[in-house]
Amino acid sequence: MTLARYTAVVLGAVGASLCAFWPFLPAESRLAVLSGALLAAANTVCAYFLALWSAGRSNNTFFTAVLGGMLGRMTVLLGAVLVGVLVVGLPKLALTFSLLAYFVAFLVLELAVISRRPTGASAQ
Repeated sequence: MTLARYTAVVLGAVGASLCAFWPFLPAESRLAVLSGALLAAANTVCAYFLALWSAGRSNNTFFTAVLGGMLGRMTVLLGAVLVGVLVVGLPKLALTFSLLAYFVAFLVLELAVISRRPTGASAQ
């Protein structure tokens, strides 16, 4: 799956789920839920990009991209959550639950997509 298609699937999932649950969300939690969803979406698209970029390269390059990318993404997410809670004043529970729920859903999606990619000589 290409990066553009993966991004479209992720954003489609965010849009569909938010459309389904938006009327049931308290008004004061909506921005926090949207922020958590978008942070998780950006995180998974970056992770998928790094996995695609490092595929076919040396093991050292692969692990540097994956582990270094994970450290960078975790740092950015931590900073974004801190800004959201401390500066913007987003509700903590709604932001945390939304970020965690979307993160888990997108992790399952990413693993399913990556596990179906061809490997070895057939991938090239």
